[in-house]
Amino acid sequence: MLNFDPLAEFSRQNCIAICAFLVPANLLTTLQTLIYLFKNRPIAQIRLTATLSVVFGLTLFFHVSTWLAIGVVTPVTFILFSLGSTCVAINLVAISYTQRCQELFALATVYVSTKLDR
Repeated sequence: MLNFDPLAEFSRQNCIAICAFLVPANLLTTLQTLIYLFKNRPIAQIRLTATLSVVFGLTLFFHVSTWLAIGVVTPVTFILFSLGSTCVAINLVAISYTQRCQELFALATVYVSTKLDR
């Protein structure tokens, strides 16, 4: 049977370093996915960045879960949990509905450009 206690202990002992990497990585890769959608990049590139961001988000989610498992319930745990969940949700939508997201961004661009021309 697998024992995850050493991995969870490692996660808690190196919390600052893990969060210092995962939070910006999660935000930047999610932003990159949205930029690729906006610029109508190939679907393969969008899926690559979205998949990488989902991996970062799930890693952050499991890291925070190690704190919740030992009873550490603070605003920081909920903020990080929400951040990871939101980024995972955005990227899963980007993967699932790539074409529709690109159409939505194109429509929004046209709408904003017509409003700015007035």
